[in-house]
Amino acid sequence: MAHKLLIFMKRKPGISLAEFRAHYEDRHVALCLPYMAGPTRYVRRYIEPVEGQGEPEFDVITELWFPSAAMRDLVCRALQAGHVPPEVLADEEHFIDRARSRVHPVIECETPVDQAA
Repeated sequence: MAHKLLIFMKRKPGISLAEFRAHYEDRHVALCLPYMAGPTRYVRRYIEPVEGQGEPEFDVITELWFPSAAMRDLVCRALQAGHVPPEVLADEEHFIDRARSRVHPVIECETPVDQAA
C-alpha cells in the first residue's frame, strides 16, 4: 500500500500556466529537494485545462510518497500547521495562491486493468 500526501495548488492570478509550471520545475523543486529526507517519491501532476469545463480549481497535484503512514501523517500535520521552510514559503508567495492550497493524506487502491474484464 502506498502512503501518500496529495498537495493541491493553484497559481496566483496573472501568472500563466506555462509560467507557473516553469517556475515550479526550474526553481521550486530545487528549493524543496533538501527537505525531502522523508518522502521516497516527489511527483508533480499538472492539470491540463479541458475546453468547455472552465478554469480548473487547481493547477498541480503534488504527490509525496512515504515509507509509512506515520511519517506521512507527521508531514501532513506539519504542512497543515504552516510549518514550511522560510525559503520555500517565500518562493511560494511569488507564484502559488497559498490560501487555496490543500493537503490530504490518501489511501490508494489500484486494480490492474487486465483484471477489470
